[in-house]
Amino acid sequence: MAEQQVQPLHNEKHANIKVKNGVNVEFLKSQHLMPVVAHEFARVATEFPMAFVKNSETGQFQAVAMFGLEPGENLFVEDGKWTAGFAPMAATRYPFGLVKHPEQDQYGIVIDEASSLVNEEEGNALFADGKETEYLARRKEALVNYVEFARVTEAFTKYLADKELLVQQTLTVEIKGEKKDINGIYLVDERKLNELDDKEFLELRQRGYLAPIFAFLTSTHQVARLARMKAQRA
Repeated sequence: MAEQQVQPLHNEKHANIKVKNGVNVEFLKSQHLMPVVAHEFARVATEFPMAFVKNSETGQFQAVAMFGLEPGENLFVEDGKWTAGFAPMAATRYPFGLVKHPEQDQYGIVIDEASSLVNEEEGNALFADGKETEYLARRKEALVNYVEFARVTEAFTKYLADKELLVQQTLTVEIKGEKKDINGIYLVDERKLNELDDKEFLELRQRGYLAPIFAFLTSTHQVARLARMKAQRA
């Protein structure tokens, strides 16, 4: 895979740069998990199963969409194309990124110059006469939103963990008559959710957490879809 060349975005250095629409298939094809934010759970659930994974060092949980059933497998990339009807925000941010300033609470925009989406011939211009285009302004806004969404999602996930609503589970899928276990993932414990008292349940509602919880629960049915896709490839 091509090395990334991430550079700070600059109106002179990148005066003639254009960015093509699309996702970075080269990067995605080997990703079986991708971080997702609570604001997109409902949309994600229509395409992918979701799970929580735990960082063994920090003990923190992160919500992810599952693109495959094992590491390095993405069932939504075929013949170099992204086949799903949607890609999570973590994928669509590319080839841009935000880098936090070490001393201040400010962010700078970076671009991966080595990306196949970046060129000087076709796509959306970033600058016109040294000023940022409407396209770049929109992309910047989406990047800033993502940081905020990720923060909210972190609080949401921590709340679920603190209330012991996340439980480690093994998902068993059947592929061509053979059963396969997927370990190391956490799901929302539906039994515990139903056992919450009225006050706790009301708090979930007041915090706006019910919608992402139900979207998450719905999404787990998509695991069967991944198993079917895998069986068709085999």
